[in-house]
Amino acid sequence: MHQRNIHRYGYDFVKLAKTHPALESHLTTSESGAFSIDFSKATSILEFNTALLKHHYGIKYWKLPANTLYPPIPGRADYLHHLADLIGKGAKKGLDIGCGASAIYPILGNAIYDYEMVGTDVDETSYSHAQDNTSKNDAITIRHQADRSNIFKDMILPSEHYDFTMCNPPFYTSKEEADKVNLKKQRNLGTVENSRNFSGASHELYCNGGEALFIKRMIKESAQFKEQVGWFSCLVAKSQHLKPLEKQLTKAGASYHIIPMESGNKKSRFIAWKFGK
Repeated sequence: MHQRNIHRYGYDFVKLAKTHPALESHLTTSESGAFSIDFSKATSILEFNTALLKHHYGIKYWKLPANTLYPPIPGRADYLHHLADLIGKGAKKGLDIGCGASAIYPILGNAIYDYEMVGTDVDETSYSHAQDNTSKNDAITIRHQADRSNIFKDMILPSEHYDFTMCNPPFYTSKEEADKVNLKKQRNLGTVENSRNFSGASHELYCNGGEALFIKRMIKESAQFKEQVGWFSCLVAKSQHLKPLEKQLTKAGASYHIIPMESGNKKSRFIAWKFGK
């Protein structure tokens, strides 16, 4: 994890459960007596991440509807820490594409770095819950993208400038692919269940063409807003997608960085690009 990520040192599950009592019933103990949770269960992951938000970031209210994405807080924070290295210090404004019901990036961006944040989502239910989760924070705005054929259009207003945009795109090309990956994860965790341990609504998990096509669309559209955004960025789950994305960015006349991230045994990355100097 990033050096500024407070979660890189592990978790005090006892303190977390005191802050968020609903976590207590999900705690497990190892043979050595150490506390943890069952990471194969979506409900345990939800309560764990709720506890992290309350204990470390002072978030008093955060509710998610059933079957939506339960975002892992440490990894989400890592993306923001690496972005902060890229965009520099001072007052910044960010745009999160596809904020989901959790609005986790706008919430963490404001809590960690005091960024002014705007989150967008195409799904009306996610948009409504994201508004609810951020309604008491004047530094966060949630917008509904009614036109699914566009990503930035109508979300970046003519008078606005953003220091950065970010996105956690739909990873999979279909429900079948998402279920297949989940089954592999469950086996790696030593369990086989019919439900996903990571949860997630359809629009959050998969789209036509998967993440590769989605990011290509984003790159193409970003050129129309190059005067209004400092850095565009997007997570890239599959490393094999990087080469074609790099090729498209070069063709579009953008300079770019690929930022690697690690969390335990998991390796990921995001690609950031800009136009001009």
